[in-house]
Parts: sequence; C-alpha cells; structure tokens
Amino acid sequence: MRILAAMSGGVDSAVAAARAVEAGHDVVGVHLALSRAGGTLRTGSRGCCTIEDALDARRAADMLGIPFYVWDFSERFRDDVIEDFISEYRAGRTPNPCMRCNEKIKFAALLERAIELGFDAVCTGHYATLVPTPAGLELHRASDAAKDQSYVLGVLTAEQLAHTYFPLGSTPSKALVRAEAAERGLSVAQKPDSHDICFIPDGDTRGWLAEKVGAETGAILDRAGDVVGTHEGAHAFTVGQRRGLKLGVPAADGKPRFVLEVRPVSNTVVVGPKEALAIAEIAGERFSWAGAAPEAPEFDCEVQIRAHADPVPALAIVSDAGVRVVPQVALDGVAPGQTAVLYVGTRVLGQFTIDRTVSAVPVDA
Repeated sequence: MRILAAMSGGVDSAVAAARAVEAGHDVVGVHLALSRAGGTLRTGSRGCCTIEDALDARRAADMLGIPFYVWDFSERFRDDVIEDFISEYRAGRTPNPCMRCNEKIKFAALLERAIELGFDAVCTGHYATLVPTPAGLELHRASDAAKDQSYVLGVLTAEQLAHTYFPLGSTPSKALVRAEAAERGLSVAQKPDSHDICFIPDGDTRGWLAEKVGAETGAILDRAGDVVGTHEGAHAFTVGQRRGLKLGVPAADGKPRFVLEVRPVSNTVVVGPKEALAIAEIAGERFSWAGAAPEAPEFDCEVQIRAHADPVPALAIVSDAGVRVVPQVALDGVAPGQTAVLYVGTRVLGQFTIDRTVSAVPVDA
C-alpha cells in the first residue's frame, strides 16, 4: 500500500512508521503542525507538537529513509479542537480534546488530504487492532491492555477504518516498542510519553480556561438549592471534584461534598454527597458506529466513559432520539460532554457524547 505515516515525534509513531516500511509499503512521513506559536522545547512529558517534536519526527524519517513533510493544520486544529474545548466548557460540559483531535484532525482532515494525494491509508502509533470480517473491518482493543487506545478511536467510522493502519496493536507491551526503537537506532527510544492536553503544556487547565472563558463569581448550591459557598467561575469545576470547593457551610453529616453538576447558564455549581455521583443511566444524541451498526435496537454491551476506566456491562437502546445506556452497576462521576464508548468483548461498536444523566440517588434521599 501507499502509506502516509503521521509522525508526532514520539516513539510510538516512529516505530509504527518503521514497521510499515519493513512490511514493504511505500511510506511517506508527515508531521502535523497544530500550533502557529508552538513552544520550542517540551518539558518532560508536557505538551507536544513543539519544534523539538517536529525535529525528532524528521530525524526518525531520515533514519528510515522515507520522505518527510510538515503540514500546517493549525487553523483546523484551532477551530475544531481548541474552540470546541472552550465552547464545551462554556456550556458546562467536560470535553475530551483527544477524541475531537482524532475525529476532526487525524482521521478526517489528514485522511481526506491523504486520499486526495493517492495514499491508501494513514498509519499512526495508536495501540488498537483492526480485524477483517466479511462485513468490513472491526476496531478492537490492543493486546497490551495497559496501553490500549481503542477508547479514543471510538469516533472512527467504517469508511475511516478502511483507510487506517495500526502496526502497534498486537505488540504485547510498550517496553518492547521502546526496545525495538533502540535497536533501530531511533533517537526517540526513551522519549517520555505526552499525557497532558497538548495546547495547555503547563498543565494549568483551570488558569487557561479562566483566561479564555473569563471568571465570574457565582453560587455553590446543595441539592436542595441552598447556598453553601461561592466560586469565581463555574468553568473551573468538573463533576466528581472534591478539592478546592471552599464551602462556607459544612454538610449536616460532616462528610465531604463533591461537585454533582455545573450550570453555566445560571453560573452555579451543585454539590452533594459522594453517593449522589452514582449514575443509573446516560444518553446522547450525537453518536457514530465504528464499522457495521448493531442490527437490533436493543443489545447487551459494555460501556466505558473514560480512556482508562473499567468497562461496565450495560444495556444499550438506540432510537431516533439517540443512544440510551443503562449500566448494570451505577457509573461514577459522569459529566455531560464526556464520550461513552460501547464494546462487545474487545470490539468497539461505537460512541456517543453524553448529553443527559440520571442519578441513582433521588434528591430527597
């Protein structure tokens, strides 16, 4: 195949590109410049898409003997990922920018350009597996459960999967990938993984949002609607948060309280007992299927609501109104804006953005 290898400057994408070359494919490397004012250097594992990352990607491509280019996707990234992140927080939701980047940049904008240029597939260093079936490709979890990234790939459609290549999916561990990189003489063999939001390299999400969204004093309420404190900006709070509430009125039972809800329209935050974080049902209108859609409108599955959360057995109901999921065990700390990914065994069925939740604990309980 003619392969376009997305090279971030990290060890995973470098080894993925190397394996594509070794498999006999015609490979071209590309690094995506996602910021027009990117930092010069990374700080450990903070940030990505810096000048240093671009140079690391170029060195890896030179080592592999493949052509290499840098493509400016900064405007698309700003509009589809950064602005989306800000608008979601303004609406009181908790977005996942990595999901949006995969959906809008790596497997939409990049893949579209790759196909236009005659490439058969885009290769990335994601840890996930593609399984061919008579109905088309299926997306499955990676062999290494600790590195599995199928959750953040749940936004991919059947058409996108048909033009995707994941060489690392069957690798038993990340340690083996690093060892392979060292054997190949790749300078990124021991480079730290990036684990923070790439466009907030200092890790101060609250401060970054305060600058972008603005801070306005508001009330913190209990579940009965009584004021128990004040805040300096609802955007700074996320569902499940315990620290930093600075409540002026202690709970009657003396137990800690947690953020249960963020209401941006009224600029209020609702807090309550930990038990009230239990969610009995989630639903969303924006959904997609990773491959063939389920045949029945109701089906058993497992639902995962965070990249590293444990999957929970559930019943999914699909209708014109969207997807509704009832887990067998209550979910903990779910926030609107999060992505719910549905699995059957190791296979990714699809995903939806959580719009609505139903608490397992009534307000008067």
